[in-house]
Amino acid sequence: MLTYNTLIVLLGTGLLGANAGLVGSYAVLRRRSLTGDALAHAALPGLCLAFLAVGQRSLPAMLAGALLSGVAGVAVISGLIRATRVKEDAAIGIVLSVFFGAGIVLSRVIQNAPGLGNKAGLDSYILGKTAGIIRQDVLLIGGVSAVSLVLIALAYKEFKLTVFDPGFARVQGWPVFWLDLMLMGLIALAVVFGLPMVGVVLMAALLILPGAAARFWTDRLGPMLALASAFGLVTGLAGTAISAHSAGMPAGPIIVLVGSGVFLVSVLSAPRRGVLGRALSAWRFRRELQERKLLRLLFDRAEADRPALRPIDRSAILQGPSGPPRRLAKALDRLIARGDVVEPSGPGGPIVLSDTGMERARAVARGYRLWERFLIEYPEQASAMADLSRESVAEVLPPDVVRELEEALRKSGQWPEDGTGGRSS
Repeated sequence: MLTYNTLIVLLGTGLLGANAGLVGSYAVLRRRSLTGDALAHAALPGLCLAFLAVGQRSLPAMLAGALLSGVAGVAVISGLIRATRVKEDAAIGIVLSVFFGAGIVLSRVIQNAPGLGNKAGLDSYILGKTAGIIRQDVLLIGGVSAVSLVLIALAYKEFKLTVFDPGFARVQGWPVFWLDLMLMGLIALAVVFGLPMVGVVLMAALLILPGAAARFWTDRLGPMLALASAFGLVTGLAGTAISAHSAGMPAGPIIVLVGSGVFLVSVLSAPRRGVLGRALSAWRFRRELQERKLLRLLFDRAEADRPALRPIDRSAILQGPSGPPRRLAKALDRLIARGDVVEPSGPGGPIVLSDTGMERARAVARGYRLWERFLIEYPEQASAMADLSRESVAEVLPPDVVRELEEALRKSGQWPEDGTGGRSS
């Protein structure tokens, strides 16, 4: 049975993960993931200076110091990029290393100071520690998460345009700079409040992994934000639960490893963008393409035999130029099983298109001939628009162009008419 303290810790890390996934999605889409990493590392000097200023371990004071230090680090990055010839990646690396090095030096000074080292507990800010979360911390994290959620909901359209097309938003008169600054502020808050639980070193991973994982499952911003929040919630809860049952293991690395597992599963199994999903889609496409090649070949033979519809010898089809005989044979077997092709003389004998097969073959032939005509009529646009893998030309070309190509094929007598019938199965 879960104790009260365990529930408090789980609630705190779950809220933190959900909020990090929500705002981290914008960092991923804005290509500012490394900026979040730099912000986390730059927060360490602020933690140490705040402790030295207050003289005791005060979470609000130390988080405020971390926030100021992190924002200062981001400001230095921006200043280096604008005022010097330093590139963004180099500026991030400079700030990350310098601020983090300064933080390590300050933490060593505090640890060596008589009577201060044990009070600071700075080690927990390096790798994270969830055991010390109390009710007030959860309320604080919940408040920050609620503020982030409300701001993103109110400025959803503005943030969306700023992330995907800042140039257009600027032309439309939108305050892109302030919207971008607000996003960075939300990211900074998520980073700072995650430091006690995940740590300086690994906070960027919690910020990036849920959004990066969600990106594999959807192309729409709304579902991506929801998925990223869910992934962050699961990562925080599962990582904390595992850490609680693993004596001596810091919470930060465990939470990040769980997030890495979620990301790996997304990379492999997401339907459209995942490795396995893309491999399966490519395999299905190759099968469909082979079937369409066969249908087109059978239609061309049937069209040449009009008005009669004579069976075609199987070997003449399989030995043709449409592909390897083994693949063609498998594609032909699938067409026979589907009923698009029939064998009037029995299995292994001559083949002929059925009525349904003739309709499908006619549609395939029309698509191929429209594309071929398009390549002849518009060669300058072929590389940008032509896609012979698409069965329906209307999915790619404008309707007026399709009508023009169809009319040209009719005039030349190459348009597949509806007069050719198939063989009933």
